[in-house]
Amino acid sequence: MHILLSNDDGYFAPGLAILAETLAPLAKVTVVAPERDRSGASNSLTLDRPLTVRRASNGFFYVNGTPTDCVHLAVTGLLDELPDIVISGVNDGANMGDDTIYSGTVAAATEGFLLGIPSLAVSLVAGGGDHFVTAARVAADMVQRFARTPLGQSALFNINVPDVPYEKLRGLEITRLGRRHKAEPVVKSITPRGEQVYWVGAAGSAQDAGEGTDFNAVARTSVSVTPLQVDLTQFSQLPMLRNWLA
Repeated sequence: MHILLSNDDGYFAPGLAILAETLAPLAKVTVVAPERDRSGASNSLTLDRPLTVRRASNGFFYVNGTPTDCVHLAVTGLLDELPDIVISGVNDGANMGDDTIYSGTVAAATEGFLLGIPSLAVSLVAGGGDHFVTAARVAADMVQRFARTPLGQSALFNINVPDVPYEKLRGLEITRLGRRHKAEPVVKSITPRGEQVYWVGAAGSAQDAGEGTDFNAVARTSVSVTPLQVDLTQFSQLPMLRNWLA
């Protein structure tokens, strides 16, 4: 088995290194990740300039682009063989509910999925970011499941792991995405030159965290596994819109 790893925290992120180390006994592992933190980059591709790929001393490849760029380059030209699975992470922080729209971690996995490869986005719902090993072991468990029992169809899974020791996990739950409240207000500050600047506010708290959601599962110390889709079509509005435009 050949696994392609990427992330949005950068090739130097501890979660990526721990994930690569954990998966190395199970498969051939190739890492292609951004050269810097690209959190919140979503599914953006770099089309206005060429990209460069360099190799770090630990063997990781790093790209001066987005998480999506990394997976796209790897699959469409950099690698000599297609990977059997793409894993993005381990992200330092949750990617639940509305986070998935903005997340570079989820975007890297989505690009693998769009290119026809089973893909996982793995995030540590960090309290202190202490248990990256737990999330890496969960990813390894999923890889072994794929090896034992192939799904027979393409897959895009968003996985959120509580920040606890592996032995404290209460199992896996198949979940749907919850919803957050609107984001906190922007944070205003003044530069030393007197210029007003704005920082995007923090994500809001959970609004829909009921039974069956990713928020609910993680709150009960279970691993949340949410199958994602890419089709944004609002199917319920198609009949209404056809009548409206008739």
